[in-house]
Amino acid sequence: MTRSHWAGLVSVVALVMLIVYIAANTYWEDVPIPTPPKGEAITNPFYAAQKFAEALGATTRRERLLVVPSPQAVMVLSVWHWDLTPQRQAAIKPWVESGGRLVVDRMLSGDLSEFESWSGLEWEYNEEAADKYFENINDNGSQSHRCAPANQVMPQPGNSYVLCGEDFSFLKSSRPVQWALESEAGHQAMRVAVGKGSVTIINGTPFTGQQLFEGDHAAAFVAAAQLQRGDEIIFLTEDDHPALLALMWNYGAPAVTAFLVLVGLFLWRGAIRFGPTIGVPEPRRRSMAEQIRGSGHFALKFGEGAPLHAAAVRALTEAANRRIPAYARLSRPQRIAALGTATGMSGESLVNATDGASKRRPKELPNTLALIESARRQLLKRGDH
Repeated sequence: MTRSHWAGLVSVVALVMLIVYIAANTYWEDVPIPTPPKGEAITNPFYAAQKFAEALGATTRRERLLVVPSPQAVMVLSVWHWDLTPQRQAAIKPWVESGGRLVVDRMLSGDLSEFESWSGLEWEYNEEAADKYFENINDNGSQSHRCAPANQVMPQPGNSYVLCGEDFSFLKSSRPVQWALESEAGHQAMRVAVGKGSVTIINGTPFTGQQLFEGDHAAAFVAAAQLQRGDEIIFLTEDDHPALLALMWNYGAPAVTAFLVLVGLFLWRGAIRFGPTIGVPEPRRRSMAEQIRGSGHFALKFGEGAPLHAAAVRALTEAANRRIPAYARLSRPQRIAALGTATGMSGESLVNATDGASKRRPKELPNTLALIESARRQLLKRGDH
């Protein structure tokens, strides 16, 4: 047997031994990989909660504008501006008092003093828990997402629910409590009677997105909504809303169509029948970028930039309220830490940039506005992931 034959035989034996070793030390196992959301699940934050409620025998619908249901129904609010208009309060309050079940989460925004006096429920800020939370952000560079048990204490000790989220605030009530869940940080859910109906607050956002699948959020949803087979549930949020033109078309298509027809007839009546007698001159128009720059220079020259600065700060604050829990209640050092973590930028520079426009020279305003706008975009980009 030649040397090449021996080499081939050794290679075959080594290959067989390798195959035997791999076969003896490996195994096949099916690993389920969840697919990313698609379709309505991407745009509807209540998609999972709706499907869950429907599986339990309820009927659900999601609305972008307030639609008052029957007094026997349930209304769930998240990312909802309570005092945006007096009309919505005037519609919700009588509905609850006539028997409606209102469920709101921590993302209720606006001036809540009137809501708290009407419902008897209010949030209290836990400074110690908040300090620990933001210290953990500074130490680890990321937000912790903890789950903790919340025990039913009202009307009597009962079930225990595992709720996930950052509980550096708690609830308290000036009215008799019908149902409550309490954790180490305090009450995390409460229900009180208002007229013939009830108002329930959940100190978190456990019913939106995929958070319904965490902890015992699904069971907490059933308890908070007092869900029964055949119930009607209305989900309302202002987290995403259609453009003004889309709203005009959805709610006033006949009027919009009639208006466009009238405009078309008016233009047709005044149009030149046989065309111009001379060549059409070249149109001279300012570009949109030039218009924006011109408006900005005008505001800086005659208003010292105060309106531009106020608008930029307001936009940054709205983005921070959506992406950073309890942002409006944070102290200045906590806002510095939270903004720095959420944007990857200097939190102290951002907080200083939000101070009044009168505290800096006009030449400094362009850089200040650019810094605020960059931070706002980073916050929105963070919310999309």
